[in-house]
Amino acid sequence: MPSLNARGVASLLREYAQRTALRGGNPYRAKAYSRAADSLAALVVSLDVLIAEDRLTEIPGVGDAIADIVTKLHQTGTHPSLEKLRKEIPAGVLEMLAVPGLRPEKVLRLYQDLGITSLAELEAAAKEDRIKKAKGLGAALQTKILQNLAIAKSGEGRLHLHRAAALLAHAKDSIRKARPDLKRVTIAGDFRRGCELVSDLAIVAEAAKSDKKPMPSAEGLQVRVSDRKHFGAALLFATGSAAHIEQLQALAAEKDMRLDADGLRKGRTLVAGDEDNIYRALGLPFIDPELREGRGEVELARKGKLPKLVTDKDLRGILHCHTDASDGTETLETMAKATRQRGFEYFGVADHSKSAHYAGGLTVEEIAQQHREADRLNKRFGRDFRILKGIESDILGDGSLDYDDEVLECLDFVVASIHGRFRLDRKAQTQRLLRAISHPRTSIIGHMTGRQLQRRPGYEIDIEKVLRACAKHDVVVEINAHPWRLDLDWRWHQAALEFGCMLSINPDAHSIPELDHMHWGVEMARKGGVPADRVLNAMTLPEITRYLRQKRRSLARAA
Repeated sequence: MPSLNARGVASLLREYAQRTALRGGNPYRAKAYSRAADSLAALVVSLDVLIAEDRLTEIPGVGDAIADIVTKLHQTGTHPSLEKLRKEIPAGVLEMLAVPGLRPEKVLRLYQDLGITSLAELEAAAKEDRIKKAKGLGAALQTKILQNLAIAKSGEGRLHLHRAAALLAHAKDSIRKARPDLKRVTIAGDFRRGCELVSDLAIVAEAAKSDKKPMPSAEGLQVRVSDRKHFGAALLFATGSAAHIEQLQALAAEKDMRLDADGLRKGRTLVAGDEDNIYRALGLPFIDPELREGRGEVELARKGKLPKLVTDKDLRGILHCHTDASDGTETLETMAKATRQRGFEYFGVADHSKSAHYAGGLTVEEIAQQHREADRLNKRFGRDFRILKGIESDILGDGSLDYDDEVLECLDFVVASIHGRFRLDRKAQTQRLLRAISHPRTSIIGHMTGRQLQRRPGYEIDIEKVLRACAKHDVVVEINAHPWRLDLDWRWHQAALEFGCMLSINPDAHSIPELDHMHWGVEMARKGGVPADRVLNAMTLPEITRYLRQKRRSLARAA
């Protein structure tokens, strides 16, 4: 039997991961197999070569144990443990693991108790009310299945931004090692456009004109090789989107030119092959990749009205972070120092509030203790860095905040967020948010819709009404930068700006590495067309201190 390529091994390893999850035991083992399978799917170097040179552990997520499994799968097309697992569960049952919120133990119950062996059978059982009648499953699970089946279908094959970033970084490194002659190895596709979920992994590389031999492409990764003269056009087309390219081609036709992946031409003459020059020849300024969705950006460019998008360097501080006082992993001092080391001017601590028992929410006494610690650290930091005292207050079922006004008055800022009762109807959930927004101590609305990408949809609210209320009450709208959230969705950013809202890019960090989620929030803000002057934490320390102080003074006058 011929050996399997990386694509074939990735498929088997993914099956191994799913069957391991259904077996139970250590859940991290199944996740490790799944991550390794994603890495193999995006491999651009021959698997034969990596095995022969004992380099499998260079692949992200592949350690010695998984390397042994990969080698066996590659050489024989199977593995003894996989064959054993296959005897336990039919292949169709694995499909159900794609439904967000449907844990392996529930999938097993659905198979064992109801005989469901596929997604199609699962959907039929839910619509026929058979799941809610089963002991240990119930109506709530049935409702969740019906809600999340669409997510399972739409999210197939798509990766979160941070996971796609890791795969693309490894692919670039592999390409450079395999083809040191290549120049400008550049990421393209929907990752370059800053899409919140990535399906189109693509890389464009420059080769000498005489050596444009193609690179092998993997299941989830396309590599295009172009010469210097045509590199920019190749990058433009590999970046997309299709709608954006079509609009550029229509504009080129208006000017009696033709645009394709080899460049912009007038007759047989190449007018432009570089990205910048293509836009310029079409009478447009350069359009940032994040805006290229065919949503009016070409017309804005023609009118000279493109926004100057916020960048990572524009951000001066970090807000909405957690410490070990609630459900974070690090102390206030450690998180503040890590923030300062990253060049920021302030760290906004916002641990969970008292009703968040699941997350170690802070009592009034614990808030006072944290404030004493912040004061002590601020004296040590001096004028160049400051801990801002905040809280992430649960928005209670009736829309009220989680502490009395007397407690809230001692805080620099309040992030008001919903963490429960997601099933309220649209009107009730909207009213709940509106009441929280109207509270004079609310500074920021956190992760407004509560969505978790590929896990659960957001709760139903009238987003336009909520944004208008935020503008009216001078409440900042959060762009939650955690790659599982990225909420508020970038498609609503323009509406927020038009209504007069300020936005804040917050990492919702629970550990030091999560401070770096800020970058994904910046990507979302750029995709939504947000400029730096509309971002709260693009303010310097003196500016945000003055902003928060003025808001407290205006509240005091109103009282």
